[in-house]
Amino acid sequence: MSSTRFTDALTRLVDALPEPDDFPSTARNRELTARVGTWLGACFLLAFLTGVWSHLAQLPDPVLPLPTRPVWLYRVTQGVHVAAGTAAVPLLLVKLWSVFPQLFRRPPAVRRAQLLDAAERLSILVLVSSTSFQLVSGLANSAQWYPWSFSFRATHFAIGWVAMGALLVHVAVKLPVIRTAWLEPQGQPAQGTVSRRTVLGVTWAAAAVAVVTTAASSVPGVRRLSVLATRTGTGPGGIPVNKTAAAAGVAKAAADPAFALVVAWGDTERRFSRADLEAMPQTTATLPIACVEGWSASGVWGGVRVADLVDLVGAPTGSAVLVESLQRVGASSRSRLPGNVAADREAILALTLAGEPLSLDHGYPCRVIAPNRPGALQTKWVSRLEVRP
Repeated sequence: MSSTRFTDALTRLVDALPEPDDFPSTARNRELTARVGTWLGACFLLAFLTGVWSHLAQLPDPVLPLPTRPVWLYRVTQGVHVAAGTAAVPLLLVKLWSVFPQLFRRPPAVRRAQLLDAAERLSILVLVSSTSFQLVSGLANSAQWYPWSFSFRATHFAIGWVAMGALLVHVAVKLPVIRTAWLEPQGQPAQGTVSRRTVLGVTWAAAAVAVVTTAASSVPGVRRLSVLATRTGTGPGGIPVNKTAAAAGVAKAAADPAFALVVAWGDTERRFSRADLEAMPQTTATLPIACVEGWSASGVWGGVRVADLVDLVGAPTGSAVLVESLQRVGASSRSRLPGNVAADREAILALTLAGEPLSLDHGYPCRVIAPNRPGALQTKWVSRLEVRP
């Protein structure tokens, strides 16, 4: 095929594509797009900021240790993260529906306008791709379904920056249109047609239903309505179980009467049976377990302060502590308590939950529980505490 025939065929194909005016729905207008887009941007921003906080909280050696107070801070930030991401799903669908006709807009003739149009289309492509990945992978993580081989946390964090960059470019390009839509609204459509207000109302309702049914299992009063939540708040001591002892491959070792906890500092190493730990001064703390999947639950934990165990091997107060589990593989097999966390009076090597001995699935014979920490770092079936400088 000659270049002329190819050009003619391409021209006919472009001419056959619909124009924006071929989509006459009165519900689609710039005001609808601006309002939904503003709320969608707010959800993205909330999810991004709380996601960065969660990422920092899970770093083994943060440059600036995160505070241990208030003890519920991570619980709130992670709940907001999941709720904002969930609300973004219907908002994104309505936003795409509202701008769908503009995808068929012909490129402008002026060179400068062409560059802006290309930047807008590229930002939309990157934004839609990255946010779709974030929402789908985030929902899969909430359901603990991982049909991929890459690290969810690292990839989710990296793509979050891509999504925010694309969002900033998109807002910069469309800012004049957004300002006009908010400050100079068009009139309402004729009677008998779907109004902008109706579409917005349905959109807000859909977002609210999505949040309540999937991400409100930790909120008293609406917990029963959270029918799509991956965790219900039930379990031994009122705390859900993410991974059982059998699934972690530790059931036999954890139930072994010969179990002994090793506490080490340099050349000093001491071993404690569970009976030894029970004979030490005990303390209790009411602390939440808050996981990246979005669920959280609070319990009354009892046991020995980590700081007291650090003192028993002569280590300096405020030292970091490496925590090792009987679980040998997986992200939860070890964690690190920064110095400020290990020294906190409510950082506990827990032996009981709700006044009862820990169940095997909750980490028997002992587990770490500390304030304002991701659930993945509240290591279960602890076998060794190694104090680090």
